Amino acid sequence: MAPPKVPAADATLRLLTFLASRSSPVPAAQLAEQLALPRSRTYDLLTTLVEHGYVMHLEQERLYGLGPAAQVLSGAYLRQEPLARIGRRVIEAMVDEVGESGHLAVLHGRDVLYVIEERARSRPSLVTDVGVRISAHLTASGRAILAELPPAQLRALFGTRDDFTSRTTVPGPESPKDLRELLTRVRADGVAHETGEVTEELASVAAVVHDHAGWPAAAVAITFEESRTPVEVRDRCTAAVRAAAEEITRRLGGRRSVVGV
Repeated sequence: MAPPKVPAADATLRLLTFLASRSSPVPAAQLAEQLALPRSRTYDLLTTLVEHGYVMHLEQERLYGLGPAAQVLSGAYLRQEPLARIGRRVIEAMVDEVGESGHLAVLHGRDVLYVIEERARSRPSLVTDVGVRISAHLTASGRAILAELPPAQLRALFGTRDDFTSRTTVPGPESPKDLRELLTRVRADGVAHETGEVTEELASVAAVVHDHAGWPAAAVAITFEESRTPVEVRDRCTAAVRAAAEEITRRLGGRRSVVGV
């Protein structure tokens, strides 16, 4: 194999590709060893990537993982190509089946970014229109994704009380401890819920979509009017988001990967 014409670019891309293949952040020494790079060069590359947001440095653990800028690139690809194209038909079928509005969202830093919205007939308009961003800890979609992140990455995103916001009078998690406890329930249930934290009087249920590496690539959600929705319809919504998430995962060539927080 011919040597790369631009060694720095080659090393940078190999480093990012390796981090993307891992289920959790890794130490710099492991990166240097796996990529056959001098340690000094590895640290130089990591420092530059951290400055630009493509890598995050977890100082207490002395670990490195993908940063928000890398997630933005990943989300852009998924929005433009397979996820949006594959997901739209699945979301449309899900909405037709249950008669409630549905959407698909990806993680964008601390927010979820909505890439598909399908409003059911005679249902109220939602704030979760395409292109809208809402803090992930408040949404069912965000919680479904956050529940699958490695502990270190979750701490990097929501590590202090200042990282938590609210939208309505209904309180969401207000601290890292609150969020960890909530996400433990999400993993136990296999789906995430929110009630009134995004829009009062509306509730949502969501399930996670996995990519080929088992990473939480997106979440499928259904939103309904809390007070007017019978229990049996809510159960149908829960089953529908599970099935839709599994179908999109299958079409993406994805696989499930359980990550404990």
